[in-house]
Amino acid sequence: MSPTPCLLCLEDEADIAGRAAVAAGWTLSVVERHHFPDGELRLRLPPALPPRVVVWRGLHQPNEKLVELLLIARGARSLGAQWLGLVTPYLAYMRQDIAFHPGEIVSQRVVGGFLAELFDAVLTVDPHLHRVATLQEAVPLRDARLAVVLSGAPLLADLIAQHPHAPLLLGPDEESLQWVASAALAHGWDHAVCVKQRHGDRHVSIALPAAADVPVAGRAVVLLDDVASSGQTLVEAARLLLAAGAASVDVAVTHALFAGDAIERVRAAGARHVWSSDCIPHPSNAVSIVPAVAGVLQNWAAAG
Repeated sequence: MSPTPCLLCLEDEADIAGRAAVAAGWTLSVVERHHFPDGELRLRLPPALPPRVVVWRGLHQPNEKLVELLLIARGARSLGAQWLGLVTPYLAYMRQDIAFHPGEIVSQRVVGGFLAELFDAVLTVDPHLHRVATLQEAVPLRDARLAVVLSGAPLLADLIAQHPHAPLLLGPDEESLQWVASAALAHGWDHAVCVKQRHGDRHVSIALPAAADVPVAGRAVVLLDDVASSGQTLVEAARLLLAAGAASVDVAVTHALFAGDAIERVRAAGARHVWSSDCIPHPSNAVSIVPAVAGVLQNWAAAG
């Protein structure tokens, strides 16, 4: 009988990784981490690892975590891991998929290639892909079947459905259409997307759908998106919706980055409820990816 696969994590993600390990029937081991005074890391893994190992590391605030992954992956293989997977609920550096100006580094290509060299399989949730259609294109694994994408949109839609009024599901920009359309279709809701023009990291302009096509007056509107970072897109959309007569505006996002005072500004703009998945720990977490991730871990364990 093959040894029980092991899920490795850092202490700050031990809760969610532990729940996934229990649900999947895996063992959990927490990587010991020490910072030297100069900022270097010392990491300690179990002295012996089973052949099948997965690392859980979300890549919000990613820069040091990428170094952790390099050290953990190389160390795990030296300690017995023959097959190595990565569960990264939030996958960083995906937005820069082309060089917009001469000399810009295409970080998606660099970071995606880096992860593909370290891991045999990668699971993420609602990756922020623009001109690239699949995770495999961004993270070119040897076996494309092991580039696994889950979505928080169905979980959030099921939560929204618990409220009494059928909402208008609205994406704050054109890129959100994939999540908005699938969630609305599953529940028979009306849906549409806004038009966004970005002028900087915190400066955007939003145009609501034409009132003749998608009336918002008197409607309960839910803004659904994959990620909220600065929150400015949600702020502008909420203000416009309430000014146009929306009865209420709620917000549902897969990845609650909410940098700085973003969540306070979204609420100040009139958002009633703010819901998110637990891909990133945040007070707005309302649905969990753990059961879906555990199902993938079970499949990975059964594969060999």
